[in-house]
Amino acid sequence: QVQLVESGGGLVQPGGSLRLSCAASGSRFRFNAMGWYRQAPGKQRELVAYFTSGSSTVYADSVKGRFTISRDNAENTVYLQMNSLKPEDTAVYYCWAYYFRDYWGQGTQVTVSS
Repeated sequence: QVQLVESGGGLVQPGGSLRLSCAASGSRFRFNAMGWYRQAPGKQRELVAYFTSGSSTVYADSVKGRFTISRDNAENTVYLQMNSLKPEDTAVYYCWAYYFRDYWGQGTQVTVSS
């Protein structure tokens, strides 16, 4: 059974940084696409950043220039480096992957507050 496991969330002050990791287990294939979504309280889940099947990167406008997604293909692992964090970045961050269907992690809380 394929599982996506996130780590690296936590509490950080505005302007700080966090690095999220997502490791896939139980897969014998390389995901076509991998990335991150987030969901803030009372809001819909939204795309943060992801790698396309062609290995291009796509970012939400709200995080461009602050967040960087990277990937270790050999390990089916994806990372999200988040810099210059703002209170509005507070959300549960979900790892997402696609291989003939969507796969989701359980989510990791990121709280940006002073």
